[in-house]
Amino acid sequence: MLALKLSRMGNSVGVVLPKEALTKLQLTQGDTVYLTDSPEGFRLTPYDPEFATQMQAAETIMKRRRAVLRELAK
Repeated sequence: MLALKLSRMGNSVGVVLPKEALTKLQLTQGDTVYLTDSPEGFRLTPYDPEFATQMQAAETIMKRRRAVLRELAK
């Protein structure tokens, strides 16, 4: 477990992630992370659950309407 210190950043409060955490999460400067609520508390992740849900719906539609999409691509 890593202990993180809250620091003032302008008019906000922020957390600086150590290099080990950035490496493990495969993040670089400018990337977006998501703080999601979970049964264990909060979770910081590069994974966007809303986007994943939208992509799953899109994949379902693409499978069902494959022939139509192929015709439209011509």
